[in-house]
Amino acid sequence: MPEIDEVLPKYLRISGYIRDRIERGELAPGDEVPSERELAAQWKVARPTAAKALNTLRQQGIVQSRRGSGTYVVDRSDGPAMRERVPKYGSAYAESASITMLEAAVVTAPDQVAELLGLPRGSAALMRKRLIGNGSHVAELATSWFAGDLAAVAPRLLRAERLSDGTLRYLESVTDRRVAYLRDRVGARLATADERRQLGLARPAAVLVYQLTLHTADGAVLQLDEIVHPPDEWKFQQEYSSRS
Repeated sequence: MPEIDEVLPKYLRISGYIRDRIERGELAPGDEVPSERELAAQWKVARPTAAKALNTLRQQGIVQSRRGSGTYVVDRSDGPAMRERVPKYGSAYAESASITMLEAAVVTAPDQVAELLGLPRGSAALMRKRLIGNGSHVAELATSWFAGDLAAVAPRLLRAERLSDGTLRYLESVTDRRVAYLRDRVGARLATADERRQLGLARPAAVLVYQLTLHTADGAVLQLDEIVHPPDEWKFQQEYSSRS
């Protein structure tokens, strides 16, 4: 199982992991989710922590418990979407989005990128950078990072063009490696000079950064995405059911 990120309480990391599996379709409506006992063993936490994770999902209207049976995924096809906008596994953007590919190249990995990809400092990394528009304005600057040696087995990643089947699905098909889980985090910082230029921001400017890492079963990071949002926009809106 993935290592628990201490930035959030453990029960929220567990509930978020299950929620992501549901959103990706790995757990369909009517499927049973892991029990308190199973979650406690898998994540190496106490039973009350596992129970709190399941209760969080129940409060959000994502799962429901059946007495004497278990906890199951709720069919929410007729209800409000839980997330209005968040990068999705295999297809991060709507077909209507305006996407401009800026660069696709092998470069020296920034230290933070090398660390997240499990590469030695100064290693080569494959980078794909693009601007995403929403109507008449630029909504975000997105950069995907991969280990540099993937350039030899996944040459389409070096083309400055959108891959119709998605970069991750292509990568999985040519490497025979599969994503087992995802980890995301959000933070704010000052924009870099390149980010200010691409997003048309004044200096200084604060930006919201959404970081997504996609892990194989052994914990290795297959893909790292960093999505930079300009200020004065609402992102990641969520709606929750009032049912407890």
